[in-house]
Order: sequence, then C-alpha cells, then structure tokens
Amino acid sequence: MSHRLVGCLAFVVLLIVSSHRAVHAIEPKRPNILFIFTDDLTCQAVSSYGEKRKLLSTPHIDRIGAEGIRFDRCLVTNSICGPSRATILTGMYSHRNGFYNNSNSRFDGSQPTFPKAMQAAGYSTAIIGKWHLISDPTGFDHWHILPGQGLYYNPPMIRNGEEVKHEGYATDIITDLSIDWLKNRDKSKPFVLMSQHKAPHREWAPALRDLGWDQDRQYPEPETLFDDYAGRSKAVSDHDMGIDRTFTDLDAKLKPPPNMTAEQLQVWNAYYGPRNDAFRKMNPQGKDLVRWRYNRYMHDYLGCVKAVDDNVGRLLKFLDQEGLSQDTLIVFTSDQGFYLGEHGWFDKRWIFEESLRSPLVMRMPGLVKPGQVRHEIVSLMDFAPTFLELSGTANLPDAQGRSLVPLMKGETPADWRKSLYYHYYEFPLPHRVRPHYGVITDRYKLVHYYLPDVDDWELLDREKDPNEVKSFYNDPAYADVVKELRAELDRLRVEVKETGAPPRAAHGNRPFDNEPKSTK
Repeated sequence: MSHRLVGCLAFVVLLIVSSHRAVHAIEPKRPNILFIFTDDLTCQAVSSYGEKRKLLSTPHIDRIGAEGIRFDRCLVTNSICGPSRATILTGMYSHRNGFYNNSNSRFDGSQPTFPKAMQAAGYSTAIIGKWHLISDPTGFDHWHILPGQGLYYNPPMIRNGEEVKHEGYATDIITDLSIDWLKNRDKSKPFVLMSQHKAPHREWAPALRDLGWDQDRQYPEPETLFDDYAGRSKAVSDHDMGIDRTFTDLDAKLKPPPNMTAEQLQVWNAYYGPRNDAFRKMNPQGKDLVRWRYNRYMHDYLGCVKAVDDNVGRLLKFLDQEGLSQDTLIVFTSDQGFYLGEHGWFDKRWIFEESLRSPLVMRMPGLVKPGQVRHEIVSLMDFAPTFLELSGTANLPDAQGRSLVPLMKGETPADWRKSLYYHYYEFPLPHRVRPHYGVITDRYKLVHYYLPDVDDWELLDREKDPNEVKSFYNDPAYADVVKELRAELDRLRVEVKETGAPPRAAHGNRPFDNEPKSTK
C-alpha cells in the first residue's frame, strides 16, 4: 500500500475525529486566520527588513510585524510559484506532494491539506486570488481564483467553477472580493481566508494611480548588478533570466499589458509614451541599457508592491472596524523571494539568498508579543502545522514542517532545525536555471548543480561573502566544512525521504539524464 493511500486513510480518520470534537466538545475559542499571500515579493522590497538601498516604504506590511513578529529567515524549499503553494497547503516538500514545477505539474487535490482539515473541524474556508495549481481548489467553502498566472487588468476569474469577469486592477479586485467574503461569511464559525495576490509577478504592471509614484527616481544599484560570474559553475553563468539578455518589450513597458480598456490604455500611454520616446531617442547600449532597464524595472515592480501594501492597509482597517483584529491571526508572506538586479537578475529559482528567502510577518494579539524578530530557520512547510495547532486540529499525517507556535510565543525549542534541505527541478524553460539541490545552514550553503551538462558543487559562505559571488568548495581551508555539510545533506535527504532520483516529469520536457546521486 502506498504511503499516500495510507496517509489519506489516516487523514479520513482524523477528519472524523476533528468533526466530532467540533460538534460535541466544549473548546476554547479558536482564532480566525487571514493568510495574505503575494507572488514573487522579496525582502528587499519590504521596508521593515532594512534593505540598505531603501527601495520602498511599506507601512502596512511593517505594521503587522511591529504589532507581532517578523521572521528574518523564512526559507523556501523549491523557489518557484506553484510548488511553494503546494507546500503551504500540504506541509510537505515537492517530492512528497507531487508538485515539482510550473511546467507540467498538477496538484493532487485528493491529498490531505490544512484547509480540508480546518473545514472538517468547523471553520469556514475560502481562497480568493491566485491559485496556480492547475486543478480546482478543494477544501474550500468558497473559491474565486485567477486562471493560471492571471492578468493585472480586468482579470477573468473563476468563482466556484463559474467563469466571471471583473473590471479594474487585480490587486484591488482581490482585496474587494476578500472583504466581501468576510462581510457575508457564516459568522457562527471561525474562518480561514487565503487572500492571494498576483502582484508583484512579472510583467510588473502597476496600478494606474501609481504610475508616477516615484517621480522618475534613479535607484541605487545592487553591488552585483554587473556580476560576471567569474570562477562560478556554468550553471550560474549560463542562464536566461538576466536584465541584460532576457528583458522583453512587455517587461520594459515598451508594450502595454494585455486586456486594458480604451480608457485605461489612454492613462497608461500618457505616462509611458513620452518616457518611451525619450528612451528610443537616447538609444542606450551596453551597461547604459542595463541601467535604464533596471530603473524601469524598479519603478514597475515596486509600484506593484506599493499597491499590495495599500491593500494590506485596507484589510487591516476592515478587521479593526469589524472588531475582528483581536481574534484573528494575520499572516503576510510570499511564495518565494525575487531578484531586484542582484547578480544582474530578475526572477527566482536559485538557492541563493534573494530567491530563497521570503518575507514573513505575523500578528495575533494575546499570543504574539509585539515587536519580536526571530532569526531561526523557518519554512513554508511550517504554516499548515501552525494553523492546525492554533485551531486545535490534528496535524496532517505526512506533514514535514513544524508548528511555529513556540517561536510565536517567544520560545525556542531545543531541537529546532539548524539546517534545511532545498531542491529546485524545473528545466530548461523558462529561464534555463539548472536543477540543483543542497543544504542551508545559518552561514553556509552546499549546492549540487546537475543536468543536463553540469555536475558541479559549490560552497557559499554568507559570512565571508554575503553577496554570494564566490564558491569556496575547492578551498583547502574549507575541507572540513565541505565534509560536514555533505554528511548533513545525506542525512537530510534520508530525513525528507528523497534519496533517489526524481521522476522525469519533475524537470519538464528534457532529453538529458544526469540525475542526482548520493553525495558520498
């Protein structure tokens, strides 16, 4: 009998027990959960994380952390959109929940998830916004989702299986729909609402009201904007996600985003038209072109984040007005980080810090002491166990994460993780980032790049090289570190139950074979 079938049978039993408790037991009041989720939001764009470039002020996101807790090392296990969402729902790694990549994975909605468990335990459950898992949502009383990646302007959506159309800006619409659901929910039950934004995903189309928000600011450049990848693996240098080589006319707003009305397009062109004409007249080349693209990218990406922050403010205001703030756990996070020009990149995927690390702030009066900052390694896998513990519901049978409740209370369990396993699979499209796996500690990362034409190891030392531009793997001074980390990597692969090669479908459509083997 497969582990998944055994897990599902055990889960059915847990649901029956949880339902019985919800109906017949007298239990403490259970908190509501508002899970605000963004796509491709990086810590560099959240002001409370102290990015030295000071790119943007995000007062409403910052407020959640100031009134609660900020986690500085929330790390993903596979830095890409769909797999991160599957991990949040199941509390499991990609190789356990079956969703490896955005190319050809499809979420198995029959497996245990935290919304299913909480629904069975008497919670009202809803998901509104970006879903991005191909199959229809399960475990939700109400779902109103963007198909696929979704559009920024006038997005088509699917409401409980029915196609509907909306006019306006996606970030505003998702918040409007979230507030509407909160107003009309079954108020006799606690709720779980997953309010999930498309923003600030590529192609980074700001709201019309924010087009001139930064007054044509020239942004400070990251130190590695012109990284030449000297001494690095071919896996690092041979990519297709660079501002210098991968930026399209749509990215640069030399073309407007799709699906705008005539009135919206008129406002859009009034802002971008004169600036695009000046760009064409200037005709920058080489590094000057990269700098122009970088500044356009910062205007657009950060403008999208600004709208997210404004809409977080709207949700916080609604909770305050409705008297829900004291009884609601608010979680704000992202599916992974993103590059804002570091290493010359946009996008994510890598084990490197900017894409590996997600912003995470939480607020829950009475449980979380305000103003906490935690530095332990936490993960998206930890959300499901956290929500289930707070709701008094049994954990998912195969969950690989741990509840964050002790950390939220200001405690540090003696056995809290000191390392984390990471594995990225998708290749070759869309950005030619080689599959790689590795182990992450507070200071080091040991990474193995494989498939199709590389079989390389790198060791990164964030203390000596915080920009992660150098590999220390072949440095004799690090021989003991490499030995220890290879042993830890082998241990973790056994612990997370990924000791063999992933299935061919994990990497997408590719004709190569050079699968990961033991590190020994």
